[in-house]
Amino acid sequence: MSDHINSVLVTGATGFVGSSVVSRLAVENFETHACVRRDFFSMPKGVRIVPVVELTANTDWRPILAGVKSLVHVAARVHVMQDTEADPLTAFRTFNVDCTLNLARQAATSGVKRFVFISSVKVNGERTQLGRAFNEADAPNPQDAYGQSKHEAEQGLRQVSSDTGMEVVIIRPPLVYGPGVKANFAALMRAVQRGWPMPLGAVHNQRSLVALDNLVDFIVTCITHPQAANQTFLVSDGQDLSTTELVRGMAQASGVPARLLQVPVWALQAGASLLGKRDVVQRLCGNLQVDISKARSLLGWVPPVSLEEGLRRAMAV
Repeated sequence: MSDHINSVLVTGATGFVGSSVVSRLAVENFETHACVRRDFFSMPKGVRIVPVVELTANTDWRPILAGVKSLVHVAARVHVMQDTEADPLTAFRTFNVDCTLNLARQAATSGVKRFVFISSVKVNGERTQLGRAFNEADAPNPQDAYGQSKHEAEQGLRQVSSDTGMEVVIIRPPLVYGPGVKANFAALMRAVQRGWPMPLGAVHNQRSLVALDNLVDFIVTCITHPQAANQTFLVSDGQDLSTTELVRGMAQASGVPARLLQVPVWALQAGASLLGKRDVVQRLCGNLQVDISKARSLLGWVPPVSLEEGLRRAMAV
């Protein structure tokens, strides 16, 4: 392994994705630096813990970046369902744009060769037409403050790359699932495992997901692969499925029956409108597909974990 890629700093190293990236890098004998907000987290053997008191647009990263050759920026203000901020876009911009670009500029002047940025499919948009998957050439169409902030961060990073020569790789995952997943996916998993009847037996949409292990494998590929430099990628399991199929897959992975009620989508939408939950039903019933042919052709990447195995790993926890 060359010096160009041997020393890697991971931000957000205690989070759902970041902690798995750190573990994978440690296993593969990268010189791994884990950026955390506190210094008492357990990390794999050999990982250097780098405590940062606060991530702001003025954080001095220079002591942390000394000797680092590649950087994986996972830390972010993430999308939340019930945002309590008076001005969500400003809050997202402060962290996801200003903090990211401050880090990137200092990384470039400190000698970092490659900056891998974990963005979001929300830069492309919220939904696709059935059979018409998003790809990297599509015009960005973010629909919420989180997606807008990720889009602006991408634009800023490309400018930093142009100004400094630092290689930037942008990765836009859809919903990531795996051991430790939270929010709506975790709630759906619990409902399946408890055998609750769900009105999702007649949903014929198509959605792309990405298993945590597949995303981590792709991130590591983007750290090391020469052809990843200055590219944007969509990533998924390469197997799209309907919400009905997802629930059945979860049930099979858990060894329990899927208790699915055949409720028409229009009825779900009508009920959701009355309850003020239209966005929830949109995510459950709408289409969101991504095309990973660029990752396959340019990098030769194949998802190492099948969707079935990804669900088994997620449900086993």
